[in-house]
Amino acid sequence: MAKILDLKGESSSEADLPEAFLRPLRPDIIHRVFWILRSHGIQAYGRDPEAGEKTSAESGWPPTGRGISRIPRVKGERSRRAGQAAGVASVVGGRLPHPPRSEKAIYNKVNKKERRLALETAIAFTGSANAVAWRGHRVGNLEFPLIVVDDIETVSKTGELNTFLKTVGLSDELKRLVGGVKRRSGKPRMRGRAYSEPVGPLFVVSNDRGVGRAADGIPGVKVVEVNSLSVLDLAPAGVAGRLTFWSESSLDALRSKEKEVEMRVEA
Repeated sequence: MAKILDLKGESSSEADLPEAFLRPLRPDIIHRVFWILRSHGIQAYGRDPEAGEKTSAESGWPPTGRGISRIPRVKGERSRRAGQAAGVASVVGGRLPHPPRSEKAIYNKVNKKERRLALETAIAFTGSANAVAWRGHRVGNLEFPLIVVDDIETVSKTGELNTFLKTVGLSDELKRLVGGVKRRSGKPRMRGRAYSEPVGPLFVVSNDRGVGRAADGIPGVKVVEVNSLSVLDLAPAGVAGRLTFWSESSLDALRSKEKEVEMRVEA
């Protein structure tokens, strides 16, 4: 049994926890499955196979006896490019020695049972106060797991969500999130990721009725629907124990999923 918090931070009733919260803690499985699923979002990239080789450069035949190096040189006369080295690595305008190739295998696969086990043990980690505190969240004296009434799904303003987090005792956590926003230097500024944010609380809901927009205004806070819940959400960077709030209806959805899995196994 776990206490259910209302929007004022007070316990209103109690709820039965799904069996996923009772799974053994397996950080090794979570770490493995996270990086496999992470590979599904990586886009393949590579060089043009003919990059640096679109030239008439050839080595003399025989390549010796000219008093110069044996590097291929561009053909022609009375041209600025004629006689210059080209078509090989380590020369100006030449190819890369070991360029990235788009045919490289990036997408990794994982068994369904292993992925399900990683998700369940990641859910179990959200109910451990030691794991959440070890990950760096400033939780004070909160009791885990954190269950919230379904009214949290209708919160549509950032100020209201900010007030709720302060009411339950996460003022220090909010200071950590706001103070942890850093500006990157270099290429990220040109690629739409100029700022880095720390990992903050996660809200798991059955239906996002506005709370997702409210969470966008707080750094590090994320909202995800239970039907699309993944290890990527519960264990960023493969480290389990993210500070997670569960709505009442999301727990009901977890129980129904567990029954479906049991029926499939029995069949």
